[in-house]
Amino acid sequence: MSTAEFTITRTFDAPREAVWRAWTDPALAARWWHPHEVATPPESVSIDLREGGGYAYLMVDPTGGEWPTAGEYLEIREPERLRFTWGSPGDPRGDGVPVITVDLAEREDGRTEMTFRLVGMPDDRGAEHGVHDGWTEAFEELDETLPDLPQRAL
Repeated sequence: MSTAEFTITRTFDAPREAVWRAWTDPALAARWWHPHEVATPPESVSIDLREGGGYAYLMVDPTGGEWPTAGEYLEIREPERLRFTWGSPGDPRGDGVPVITVDLAEREDGRTEMTFRLVGMPDDRGAEHGVHDGWTEAFEELDETLPDLPQRAL
């Protein structure tokens, strides 16, 4: 039996440090940790960036529906890798919890190649409210956020 998983690879026109910061700064994460037409209130985002630390955020859809999300950091190798659980607050820990691995590779042209792998969820692209397409849209939001980052702040 194979494990349900999918991978999304995307290249961003930004240095690796900027993409890392977008994943680890609560104010920046609020700008893109959601699909299109959904919002993440900045005050809902918390990040305790250490192995064993947690993160949490709330997505709010246009009808007022709320999607609380939380997890635990399993591996942090700044600025190249994050690995963390992904689910709802209060989900049990251990086997069966979805795990996301984000690898950031610096390219010679100054851009960043991100490999996003989610283990524990099927590739449901094209499904209504699907996880794959939700993350794809979130990465489009990230692509729009990165040019706004002041280079001096990196």
